Amino acid sequence: MSHKGRIALLDDDELIISMLARALHKEGYETHTLNSSFQAVEKICAWQPHALLLDIDLGEGPNGLDLLEMLQEEGIDFPVIMLTADDSAESAIRAMRSGAADYLNKPFNVEEVKIVLEKLLVNSRLKSEVEYLKNSTTATLGRTFIGESAIIQKLLNNAHKIAAAGVQNVLITGRSGTGKEVLARNLHYWRFGTRKDYENVPYIAINCTALPENLIEGELFGHVKGAFTDAKTDKKGVFELADGGTLLLDEIGDMRPELQGKLLRVLEERTVRRIGGKVDQSIDVNIIAATNRDLKKAVRDGLFREDLFYRLTSFSVEIPPLKARGDDVLQLTRHFLQNFASKYSKQQIEHISKDAEDLLKSYAWPGNVRELRNVIERCVVMESTDTLDASHLPLDIGGGQQHFSEPRRKFQAIMPEEGIALEAVEKAYIKLALERSDNNMTRAAKLLQVSYDTLRYQAKKYELT
Repeated sequence: MSHKGRIALLDDDELIISMLARALHKEGYETHTLNSSFQAVEKICAWQPHALLLDIDLGEGPNGLDLLEMLQEEGIDFPVIMLTADDSAESAIRAMRSGAADYLNKPFNVEEVKIVLEKLLVNSRLKSEVEYLKNSTTATLGRTFIGESAIIQKLLNNAHKIAAAGVQNVLITGRSGTGKEVLARNLHYWRFGTRKDYENVPYIAINCTALPENLIEGELFGHVKGAFTDAKTDKKGVFELADGGTLLLDEIGDMRPELQGKLLRVLEERTVRRIGGKVDQSIDVNIIAATNRDLKKAVRDGLFREDLFYRLTSFSVEIPPLKARGDDVLQLTRHFLQNFASKYSKQQIEHISKDAEDLLKSYAWPGNVRELRNVIERCVVMESTDTLDASHLPLDIGGGQQHFSEPRRKFQAIMPEEGIALEAVEKAYIKLALERSDNNMTRAAKLLQVSYDTLRYQAKKYELT
């Protein structure tokens, strides 16, 4: 049975507490029971539960409402459900005002407890994920990995088998821009997509190079209040946030050696400990690591742990560069044309000319799919046409090849010895074209072999209109 979360139970009635613990354990929860308010706040915070069931009347010592207020002062990040035999409105109002997430009267139905608990845990998890993603620059939107070439179909078939088998550690390699994050999203979907609660299954992505060295450990493992100067409250790390789902560790090849050792421990023991914490917390996370580095070389150079390398490479998939994917470049082009036309409310570019197809297929695409995406986005924004032509593509893609007209191929530029600003050249030729065409934008655009919209944009940029 999968691990559903850690639940703390505090009630002075041992019969009730043992009954609840057994019922929740059968549902897949890990439980921690207390029957006294003595040092309860310290013990609960140290155990770092996902939720707390707290009785109001605890006999001697502070009552449940007092403990709730003390817990709130500690800055807890988990929901508290109050339990009581007192069905008066006064107790309920005070509990909710003190920060309780819900309130149950004794005697209660165990099924009711399960329903309330599951709802609160889902809401708490979503709140934590949203808060993390709001502050994250690496959040990844759901996308489909596109490609019909034989090499991609084989890759996707192998990746699907890995996900369907429930493999928990996967390594994705490939050059920058090939789609490693997109494939990670697909692995997540193939693993959990058939579940009815799929939309609640967490997917968290973190770039191991995007955060300063002094912050990355806290992002990964979280921290307890007071662990360091700025630790004002408890904070979950991404391993906890992704519990029950998927965590993508992008650019794993650039992770610091000391963190590599801690990651290896997580992979082997499936537990994490927050910075400053005393408790190892069990986690059930699919971990996908991605890198554009040659990890074998990094191991030889002493930059990557050999034991972590072998742990990660048990199941790995390598995404080929776009240049090796044949006609996939055309399929991706059509996909981006459609998406960006919708995004920018522009005319749909429905066709691709033969010259444009030849250019797209012959260009090396050093930036891979990301570079293609950027090129097509600019074409959609700048052009108003139903056919993508070679002249709409950037010059560096064509490089003066035979796809261009005879005058364009024969053009020879002269570079002054002292150099010249590229913008100055562009401005001068636009000015010449406008003069020759008596400021007729349509004729000037034909002279420059660009679209009307492109010329209008550039002329306005250089204040020539």
